Amino acid sequence: MQNSVMDSTPPKILVLGATGPTGRLIVRQAIAQGYDVTVLARSAEKARGLDGATPVLGDARNETVLRQALKGRDAVISALGTPASPFREVTSLSTATRALVDAMKAEGVNRLVCITGIGAGDSAGHGGFLFDRLIFPLLLRKVYADKNRQEAIVRDSGLDWVLVRPTILNNQPSRGGVRALTDLTGVHGGTISRADVAGFVLKQVRDDSWRRRAPLITW
Repeated sequence: MQNSVMDSTPPKILVLGATGPTGRLIVRQAIAQGYDVTVLARSAEKARGLDGATPVLGDARNETVLRQALKGRDAVISALGTPASPFREVTSLSTATRALVDAMKAEGVNRLVCITGIGAGDSAGHGGFLFDRLIFPLLLRKVYADKNRQEAIVRDSGLDWVLVRPTILNNQPSRGGVRALTDLTGVHGGTISRADVAGFVLKQVRDDSWRRRAPLITW
C-alpha cells in the first residue's frame, strides 16, 4: 500500500542534473504529469529543450544558488552525474550534495530523491563480472568513492530521503515497471532504461514506500 506524503496538488520539484540524459527524461515525465518543475543548469544553452520547466542558472555546488532554486519547492530530485575519472580524484557529487542538504534545511524542503548507481554502498560487488572486475576498478573507482561520500551525506542529513541505485543504464523504451530490491542475494548485474529510472524516481516524490532506504532498481 502506498502512502502519499503530499496532498493531491501536483508537487513542486527541483531537479538537479536535469541537463543529462536521465535528468531530461525526469523533467519530461514530470511535466507530462503536471508537476511544477524548476531545473538548475549551468547556462541557458544547457537548459535548452527542457520545455515547461523554470530554469535557474548556476552551479549546483553553490548553496546560495541552490537556496534560490529551492524557494517554494516541495521536493528535490538529484540526477547529478560525473564522467569516468580513472586518475583524478572526484569530489563534485559529494560537494554538491553537502551544499544541497544545507540549502534544503535552510529553505524547509524535506524530501530528497537521489540517484547514485549499482556499485555504491552495499551494492558493490553486484554489478556482474565485467563491471566489477574491469569497468569499476579501471574507470569508476574514484567516481564511486565520491558516490559513497554522497550517499553518506544523504543518510546523515535528517531529511526524508530515498537513494536510488539503477543497474546499467540503457536508452531503450520504458517497459512500464522495475524491480526494486534491497536484498541483493543472487544479483550479478542487470540493466534498466533511463525512462524507467525516471518513472521510478518521480514516484518516490510522493510515496513513502522506500523512505530512508536505498533500493537497487533493474528490469
